[in-house]
Amino acid sequence: MRVQVRETLRSKIRKDWLKNYSLYLIVSPVLLYYIIFHYVPIYGAIIAFKDYVPTKGIWGSPWVGFKHFQDFFDSYYFWRILKNTLVISLTSLIFGFPAPILLALLINEVKSRFFSRFVQTVTYMPHFISLVVVCGLIIDFTRDTGLINTIIGLFGVDTETMLNKPGYFVPIYVSSEIWQEIGWGSIIYLAAMGSIDPQQYEAATIDGAGRWKQTLHVTLPGVASTIMILLILKIGGILSVGYEKIILLYNPAIYESADVISTFVFRKGLQEFGWSFSSAVGLFNSTINFLLLIGANRLSKKINQSGLW
Repeated sequence: MRVQVRETLRSKIRKDWLKNYSLYLIVSPVLLYYIIFHYVPIYGAIIAFKDYVPTKGIWGSPWVGFKHFQDFFDSYYFWRILKNTLVISLTSLIFGFPAPILLALLINEVKSRFFSRFVQTVTYMPHFISLVVVCGLIIDFTRDTGLINTIIGLFGVDTETMLNKPGYFVPIYVSSEIWQEIGWGSIIYLAAMGSIDPQQYEAATIDGAGRWKQTLHVTLPGVASTIMILLILKIGGILSVGYEKIILLYNPAIYESADVISTFVFRKGLQEFGWSFSSAVGLFNSTINFLLLIGANRLSKKINQSGLW
C-alpha cells in the first residue's frame, strides 16, 4: 500500500514538473536565495548555547547551555537596550505606519494625473538615496550651525548640536525614517485602492456620500486586508530596529537613548569578538519577534477574519 502511495505521489510530482517546469525554473533562484542565505545560516545559531572558539569549530566548542542568555538578562545594559528598542519601534509604528496610508489616500483623491504622479515621484525619491548619504545630511542639518538650527535660531531659540542630546534622537530617527519611506510604502496601498470596484464609489455617490464618506466606507474597507497584513508584519519585526542607521548617527553621548539590541549585538559580536554572547542576544530577539508575529496573526484572524496564514 505504501509503495502504491509513493508511486502515485512521484507520478503526480513528475506530471506537475513536466506541466509547469518553466514556472519552477523561474522561482528556483528565489528558493535558492532563501535556502542559502536564510535557512542554512540557522545551523550556526547553536553557538548561542556554546562557548564558541573559532579554532575548535562549532561542534568542537564546549556546550554551556543558557549561560549567555543568563549573562544577557543579568547585564546592566539589558533593560536599557530593551527599552530603547521598544521606544523606537513603537514610535515608528504609531507615527510611521499610518503615514503611507494617509499619503496614499491623499494621492488617490487628487484628480490631476500630472500632479499625483509628480507627488509620487517626489516622495519615492528619498527611498533610493543611500543610507550613508541620508545620515550625512541628518548630521549636517542638526549641527549647531546646520540648516535646522539656523532656521529655529531666527525665532530666538538657542542652537545646539541635536545629536548630542539623548532626548532628540528618537524624534530625529523616526521623522527621517518617515521622510525616506513614506512614498515607497504608499505604493502597495495605491495598488490596493486601484483594485476597488468603481461601482462602489458610484453607488456611494448615488446614496449621497461625499468624498470623506466614500473614503471612510469604501476606500478604507477596500484596503483593510492589506493594512492588516502589513501591520502584522510590522509587529512581527518590532524588536528588529536596523543597526546601520543608528550606528551612522549615534555617538557615546546618546547611547542611553540610541543603543538598541541590534547595535548591542554588533558591538559585542564584531568589535569585542563575543560571538556566542551576541548570537544568544540575536536568538532572543528573533524568538520574541516570532512570538509577536504569531500573536498578531491570531489576533487579526479573531478580529478581522484575515491573516498571513
